[in-house]
Amino acid sequence: MHLALSSPETLPFLREELARALPSPMLESHGDSVLMLKTPGSWMETRAAMGPAAFARQWLPQARAFPVPSIRVAAESLVTELIGTLPDGGAWRLHIEPRLGVAEAGRHRCELIREAVVEQLRKRRRSLLKGLEAVPKSTASDPSGACPLFEARESLVQLLLVTPEMAFLSVLVAPEPARSLGWISPFASGEVPVSVDKAAPSRAFAKLAESELRMGRAIRAGETCVDLGASPGSWTYQPVQRGARVIAVDRSPLREDLMRNPRVTFHQGDAFRFVPETPVDWLLCDVIAAPERSIGLVLEWVRERRCRHFVVTIKFKGHADYAQLDVLKREMPRHVASFQLMHLCANKNEACVFGTVGDGPCKNAG
Repeated sequence: MHLALSSPETLPFLREELARALPSPMLESHGDSVLMLKTPGSWMETRAAMGPAAFARQWLPQARAFPVPSIRVAAESLVTELIGTLPDGGAWRLHIEPRLGVAEAGRHRCELIREAVVEQLRKRRRSLLKGLEAVPKSTASDPSGACPLFEARESLVQLLLVTPEMAFLSVLVAPEPARSLGWISPFASGEVPVSVDKAAPSRAFAKLAESELRMGRAIRAGETCVDLGASPGSWTYQPVQRGARVIAVDRSPLREDLMRNPRVTFHQGDAFRFVPETPVDWLLCDVIAAPERSIGLVLEWVRERRCRHFVVTIKFKGHADYAQLDVLKREMPRHVASFQLMHLCANKNEACVFGTVGDGPCKNAG
C-alpha cells in the first residue's frame, strides 16, 4: 500500500488523477487528506506506471499500519525496526507528522515521539543517531539550501499519525528517495510554508519562491531570466533582489521601481511570441492564460532549449481542465533532465511545472 498526502481541497482531484493514470486502481480515502493506493507492485513499479501526481504533496511508499499505544512503546518499536532495516552508518531523515486536519495535540504527540526515538537511539544504536544528525541542515541565507534535496546515500523514514493511537510507517532505503524526485518531498508531509514579503508587487512571488525550494535550486546573481507576462513584477522582483538580470515581457509595464532598475529590461509585447536572442538561464512565467496555451509555451521553450531552468504556472478557470496536465506528464520526460509538476502550497486554482532542461531523457520525471 502506498499513501498519497494532499490538501483536503484537492484530494478529490488527486483521486481523479490517479484513476486516469492507473488501470483500475484500488483507492481508499483515510480522512480528508490521505489517499491509499493498494497495488501489488513495488514503489518503483508503481511510480513508473502512474507518473507524477500533481495533486499529491507527498507519498509514503509501501506504508503499513503502525500502532501508537504510547509514546514510549511507539519509539521502542520504531527503533527496533530501524535497527534491522537501515544500513548502519548511512544518512537518513525522519519525518514524524500528523495528517492534515489532526488537532494540534497530534503535532505535540509527534514531537514527543521523535524525542523518544532520539533517546532510544542514543541508548541502543548511536551509529544510527549519527546518520540522522548527518543530514544537511537548512541554510537561511541560501534559498536553495533551505531544504536540501535527497542525496543518493540518504534513506527516509516517515511516520504519519492519523489518530492519537494509530499511524502509518513508510521506510524508503537509499538511494530510492533521491531517485523519487517529484514524488518524495524532502519537506515533511510535502508542506512548505508560504513565503511572505510585503515589499513584493503581489503575493504571486510566493509561488516562485516555493518552486525554487522544491527544486533545491535558486536563481542567483549574474544569471539571466525571462519573465513572461511579468506585470506587475512579482516574478521579476525576486531575481532582481538576488542580483540576476531579467528580461520582463508584458503588454503592461511593471511597478515603477522595477521599470527603473538597471537589471531589468522591459520588452512590451505578447509573452507567447517572445523569443530570446540567445538561451537564458531561467524561463519564468506566471501569465494569465488558458491552460493549453501555457502548456504549449513551456513545451516549446524546453524543446527549443531556450532556457536551462524553468518555472511556469498553469492556471485554470474551473476544475474540468485538470486532465490537460497529463500532456506535461507525457511530453516533459522527452525533453528535460528533471521536472516536477505540483499544486503548490502557494497555488490557488493552478499548478506549477518546474525543472531543468538537459541533453537526455528525464531521469526523475516528476
